[in-house]
Amino acid sequence: MKKILWGAVLWFVCITQVFANTDVLLPKFFSPEDKIVFSKAEVLNEYTARIPFKLVDRLMIVEAEVLGKKGNFIIDTGSETLMLNEVHFSLERHFYSKRKQTSGVIAVIDDTFEKNVKEFILQNFNLKNKTSDIVDLSHIEKSKKINVLGIIGYNILKDYEIFIDMHLNQITLAKVDRRGNTLDKNVYAEKIIDSIDFRLRKHTIVINGTIGVQEVKFGLDSAAEFNQINKRIGKKALKHFYPKKRLVLMGASNNKIEVMAGKLFRVKLSETVYFGPMNTLLTNLNKINEAFGTDLDGVLGYEFFQQKRTIINYQKEKLYFVGSPIVGN
Repeated sequence: MKKILWGAVLWFVCITQVFANTDVLLPKFFSPEDKIVFSKAEVLNEYTARIPFKLVDRLMIVEAEVLGKKGNFIIDTGSETLMLNEVHFSLERHFYSKRKQTSGVIAVIDDTFEKNVKEFILQNFNLKNKTSDIVDLSHIEKSKKINVLGIIGYNILKDYEIFIDMHLNQITLAKVDRRGNTLDKNVYAEKIIDSIDFRLRKHTIVINGTIGVQEVKFGLDSAAEFNQINKRIGKKALKHFYPKKRLVLMGASNNKIEVMAGKLFRVKLSETVYFGPMNTLLTNLNKINEAFGTDLDGVLGYEFFQQKRTIINYQKEKLYFVGSPIVGN
């Protein structure tokens, strides 16, 4: 069977985090002057910026700079916080923080360290007092054969309307007010052609949909390299999953889990929002549901964004879909 090295923090097979906190004395390395800058961002105005990304396998990677280090950050709507890779940052100056115990489908992260980032700056976008986790991401670097400075998650993205465009390989961040209205009134040249509602469970986007005639609940995660559906999903849905081969996924602690890979057909989120066949893993989502208090039947990731140019608005709890660009002859 084919063996795949597994990125532990990402929802490659839908990693989750369960936290048990105790106070410990930990090093501090951020000061009030510290900031993160997206070095390749195109700032359209004081509220809006476009950031190009590259695809590494099926992960969206943007270039950013922090503490004088320029490198790769993963865009991950499934991550709760901004995560910084301890491999690339020396830890100096002590302060009190919290220890976090983590677990997932395969328990591969022993703990993380929580701290406050004084400033997160996207060019002239200034976000203060954000929470950051300091984690060891070396297993992701080995798997993807790239340096990774960190992961950008929900607590950074939630203050913006996020347009993820796989056609142009760029993300547009548009600042929103408390009601979710964009402060820039002319953000998009493209036409919005459809929309659906979602529910936010903690930081997880939960969408109602169907597989065939069976009603299901999906989580949406931009760093899920493959879609996943739960082994315990009903037979009416499973008949639209066409298995192709078995895979063994390996974690950083040599834990293993066997999954079935194949194609999933007849996925619909509304009468007008539906998908072609998508690469999907058949796996166990019980620990995800236990961790976040959800009852997900599946997770939609890269395959979703590849087919739909999508805008995420956390405050309004809505997804908007933009028409595909017209290709000339």
